[in-house]
Amino acid sequence: MHVTGALKIKKGQKGGGGLAEPALVRWLLIAVALAFLGLFLVVPLAAVFTQALDKGVDAYFAALREPDALSAIKLTLLTAAISVPLNLIFGVVAAWAISKFDFPGKSFLITLIDLPFSVSPVISGLIYVLLFGLQGWAGPWLSAHDIKILFAVPGIVLATIFVTFPFVARELIPLMEAQGKDEEEAAMVLGASGLQTFFRVTFPNIRWGVLYGVILCNARAMGEFGAVSVVSGHVRGYTNTIPLHVEILYNEYNYAAAFAVASLLALLALVTLVVKTVAEWKIQEETM
Repeated sequence: MHVTGALKIKKGQKGGGGLAEPALVRWLLIAVALAFLGLFLVVPLAAVFTQALDKGVDAYFAALREPDALSAIKLTLLTAAISVPLNLIFGVVAAWAISKFDFPGKSFLITLIDLPFSVSPVISGLIYVLLFGLQGWAGPWLSAHDIKILFAVPGIVLATIFVTFPFVARELIPLMEAQGKDEEEAAMVLGASGLQTFFRVTFPNIRWGVLYGVILCNARAMGEFGAVSVVSGHVRGYTNTIPLHVEILYNEYNYAAAFAVASLLALLALVTLVVKTVAEWKIQEETM
């Protein structure tokens, strides 16, 4: 009996995360992880900035000041400025409804939120072509009323909204479910309205999760290529976002300018990584 119990305890200790690997194995695993990160993260980032500055700092800033580049930057910022707030509102409302209430169709709503993760961005763009193209369902009516969706800013914004709307909701749903409903129910019993409960009780507990979702949503909105490429028409200086402008410069063998503009997205990725790490740390503190 005692021997069996001791063996069970020993097995439990091994399975619970207590077994110390030999030093050689630990260092080998660390070396493999660092080599993987260096090969697939550090080296590509270093290559982007090296190529961007290959012809000097003056050429770097000249590529960013070029009219088509400025147009691409402005369109990218405009698209993000429209899509991110809309996705923020949707994400908060959807997470609030899913985590705090039970209603018919709840599982179906969660499935719809996950839909852009399982659909190729190119297919997402083609959906809008089928809807708003000249041969699409709404195409003849839009053409008759001189309303442009495809190959114009509205189409780019719609495609970006579609591929980015899960990010905020998907970050908040598990966080709000883990926090439960006790604080909200107590606030309602004390006479707080729905808005008061949200802004004074719920939002302070999810603010870092909101920031996390917004940062991820913004990074995807500014870096989206597939869906935007389908609906933009690649009109230079008008419907090209930063990723599309980088593609054009690269295809024209203007590598220094292409990498200079691409470095803006690389900087965005680095900022996103830092904010993401801080937000994750804050979320862990608040849920402990």
